[in-house]
Amino acid sequence: AGVDTHGQTHHAAVIDPLGRHLADRQFPATGAGYRQLLSWLGSHGAVAAVGVEGTGAYGAELARVLARAGLRVVEVDRPDRKTRRMKGKSDPIDAYAAATAVTSGRATGSPKTRDGIVEAIRALRLPRRSAVKARTQAINQARQLLVTAPEALRAQLRGLSAAQLAPACARLRPGNLADPIGATKAALRRLGRRILALGEEIADLDAELKALTAQAAPTLIDRMGVGPDVAGQLLATAGDNPDRLRSEAAFAHLCGVAPIPASSGRRDRHRLNRGGDRAANHALHTIALSRMRWD
Repeated sequence: AGVDTHGQTHHAAVIDPLGRHLADRQFPATGAGYRQLLSWLGSHGAVAAVGVEGTGAYGAELARVLARAGLRVVEVDRPDRKTRRMKGKSDPIDAYAAATAVTSGRATGSPKTRDGIVEAIRALRLPRRSAVKARTQAINQARQLLVTAPEALRAQLRGLSAAQLAPACARLRPGNLADPIGATKAALRRLGRRILALGEEIADLDAELKALTAQAAPTLIDRMGVGPDVAGQLLATAGDNPDRLRSEAAFAHLCGVAPIPASSGRRDRHRLNRGGDRAANHALHTIALSRMRWD
């Protein structure tokens, strides 16, 4: 079977071992809809496996429901653009394509279970990432304001580091907002307070993530160059069921660090892998830079 997942509905399709289309149907993406889908699949006999598209997004809960029901769930990538141009695009077409990918052996990967401590780490990393981005943006905006600020104000804040700039801006007294200096001080004070608040939020999240990563993988976080942020990213990439990665080479390919053969004729060479999880690739790059500097 195969399922094309969306935010509000899921479309399921069933094929036989020879790849012939048997039936397809749409179900709501709710608890009741999942139960209906399971019952409908069972009405077509024994199901060897279910290919689910989007197990990391709209199909995450469906994948968990199917796994708890004892069905083998296979992660299916969406068809490439060339295939979609040739065969068209619709929910039934995508559902049948997911089922065919499983029976043909093109799709074999197991999805992340997303039911343990690693999923908790992944969830907490999201607000941390947005907080860091917002803090960096606020710092850049404050520095940009100082570029065009009157000299009296620039002289007061010149040469301060990012750590010193935020509290200095937060202590400013705006005065008359109709005056450029007063309005600039008001803007800088708001930005300074925002930077400090985001810094506290990031520190709180870092403490929570450090405790969780130490609990999930104590030996990983003790390695040279691996801090809570890097460890959290690698754990999130592997998932709560890292046994789905059959070898070190499979993890390297997932992270985009496995070289790609690019040989032709007598020329034997490889090229860089531009695919994979780029966040995990960046985490491994951070480890490499740290070890080159300190190891």
